[in-house]
Amino acid sequence: MSTSESPGSVIEMSSLADLAGTHLGYTAWREMTQEQVDQFADVTDDHNYIHVDVERAKASPFGGTVAHGFLTLSLVAPISQALLHVSDAGTAINYGLDRVRFPAPLPVGARWRGGVEIAEVAEVPGGKQVKARVTVEVEGGEKPALVADSLIRLYA
Repeated sequence: MSTSESPGSVIEMSSLADLAGTHLGYTAWREMTQEQVDQFADVTDDHNYIHVDVERAKASPFGGTVAHGFLTLSLVAPISQALLHVSDAGTAINYGLDRVRFPAPLPVGARWRGGVEIAEVAEVPGGKQVKARVTVEVEGGEKPALVADSLIRLYA
């Protein structure tokens, strides 16, 4: 799944530390579909009505179905891959998350885009660890659907 309007920032490992505090940009706008939500519900066995029952969800506080929080969280990987390209990294791994918040829902049918800011860069044995602050914005929304500090380890 390509979410990028452009190839993103091409960076070398040696210059990563200089980019702490730098926002790398945004992906293209995409639509969250009911089909995606239903597929995620099937894979995770989370069939809460606010995600999969279109008619019942209309009477919920959300006014319709919304993406699972963990579905929204799963967008972190393709967003990061679209916006952060380290040319001399032989391997990149998801090391974990420091903080995850879901300030607002991601409604089915809404358009969303992802953004990445390099929050911190640290040396680790054999490579670098990047703390990337990833956001998922909802078009027209007052708050993001997701703000997560993702830890990525890069090895030459």
